[in-house]
Amino acid sequence: MTSSTASDAFAAAAQRRPRLMLVLLCLALFLPGFFSLPSGDRDESRFAQATRQMLDSGDPVRLRVGEEERNKKPVGIHWAQAATVHLVEATGLGSRRDIWAYRIPSLLGAILAVLFTFTLGRRLVGPRPALLAATMLAGTMVLMVEAHIAKTDAALLAAVTAAMGLMGAAYLQPAGFSARQAALFWIALGIGVLLKGPIAPMVALLAGITLAVVDRGSVPWLRALRPLWGVPLMLLLVLPWMAAIGIATEGRFFAEAVGDDMLGKVGSGDEKHWGPPGFYLLTFPIAAFPAGILALLAARGVWAERALPRTRFLLAWIVPSWLVFEAVATKLPHYTLPTYPAVMLLAAAWAMDPLRLAPPRWLALLARVLVAGIALGLSVVALLVPWLATAHEPVGAFLSVPFAILLVVLTWRAMAASRWARAAVLGVLAAIPLYASVMEFTLPRVEPIWIAPRLQAALERVAPGLPASRFGITSHAEPSTLFRIGAETRFLRRGEDAARFLAEAPGRAVAVGNRALDDFRRESAALGIAPREREAVHGFNYTRGRALTLHLFTLD
Repeated sequence: MTSSTASDAFAAAAQRRPRLMLVLLCLALFLPGFFSLPSGDRDESRFAQATRQMLDSGDPVRLRVGEEERNKKPVGIHWAQAATVHLVEATGLGSRRDIWAYRIPSLLGAILAVLFTFTLGRRLVGPRPALLAATMLAGTMVLMVEAHIAKTDAALLAAVTAAMGLMGAAYLQPAGFSARQAALFWIALGIGVLLKGPIAPMVALLAGITLAVVDRGSVPWLRALRPLWGVPLMLLLVLPWMAAIGIATEGRFFAEAVGDDMLGKVGSGDEKHWGPPGFYLLTFPIAAFPAGILALLAARGVWAERALPRTRFLLAWIVPSWLVFEAVATKLPHYTLPTYPAVMLLAAAWAMDPLRLAPPRWLALLARVLVAGIALGLSVVALLVPWLATAHEPVGAFLSVPFAILLVVLTWRAMAASRWARAAVLGVLAAIPLYASVMEFTLPRVEPIWIAPRLQAALERVAPGLPASRFGITSHAEPSTLFRIGAETRFLRRGEDAARFLAEAPGRAVAVGNRALDDFRRESAALGIAPREREAVHGFNYTRGRALTLHLFTLD
């Protein structure tokens, strides 16, 4: 089948059953690696472990990771994860020990964001551009990654897309905007607050202020949104939990979530995730790969049409929020994800406009170079990571090379002919096997970076059935260890602490990092114990960027 035939076949099928085709496309993009990737450090394992302890304790309000309170994020994603884990256990498909059960809300959030982009985007740019925009969003690398991670951002994207799509309908046709639509808008914002605090209302508020300024105070859309009862409706969803968590933690949640987590991200690079202003613009071609590159090509044409109401609204959705994210010191590629539906809608509308303003030749050439460089770069990373970690290559790493070349060939031919919409569709379709080669057939097989599963297996061999409370570990205080071994696992700061923990009671085991080994042995000798090394787990702690060996000791 030629590239033209493949593109036309996809377009024809999507025109007949667009939502079904989008769901199938999402599953093809997101499912590889969904079940096989172990729990990652640190965010995913923190979220999953907090939910698991919520399930174990039966407390739906207070969150804990191990012995520590987790007063950073709202509870919405944990409720969603708890519901999917209950469903998985009820159907017998898995258990709360399976990380994929906690990823289901992220998978569903990513799919819903794509569907909302299409369904609500039709009113903004028309059915065919909305379908193209949804296809482009589904293929973005950042959304593909977020669909694999058990945390908030994919679900938040669904809430923001729903809210902003409805706000766009109110802006374009305020007279026809119903009370039901207004209620859905405020409910979507309330869900967004429960997922990630102020982000969803911030996007809507900044867009509203921008539109009010640009339209010189004319805000008929605001009346259509019915804020007099809409805001109380949103608060009705949020305030019960806020009151409960405030009482349960005696106010510590708000002090830590707002004072430490949120304001810490604004003022400084939280957890070393710092980046300069312009970071998101520079990394956008990678995060939005493969089809998002059309947004750069469309920029001049979009700006020329900024007076159009649809363009004005979509720019108001993107620009102020993007600038806020650029101004915040802490930067991660997924932070600007709430603006991506609007970016894709603008790019798709430009790509399908026969009267579009053509991009400069140098920019069109740069776009081709970027697509090729990112595709081939991804395959190079797929080859290098296993080689550096294990000195051998999984089959999937080799497969990534021809799939990357295929993507480059297909998109280049369409882009050379200025068939931008076809290039976008072909890029997304070609990304399916490329992503699968990396997410399913390469990363899960790079064993050194997945320390917790191998440590758990070693512990089972050395001390079968050992309760987590009798296991201590030093030099590797990562949440994935808690998720795999148990919340009662003792994190020990130093080698001396590991020796004392082992000596305190019979039937214990400790894992001692190579950097703490000398102190552990010295303290063991001082305590008069003779620990026996049973196994060693060699790995690479990617959160700290260094090699690690964990030595597993017991007392005979």
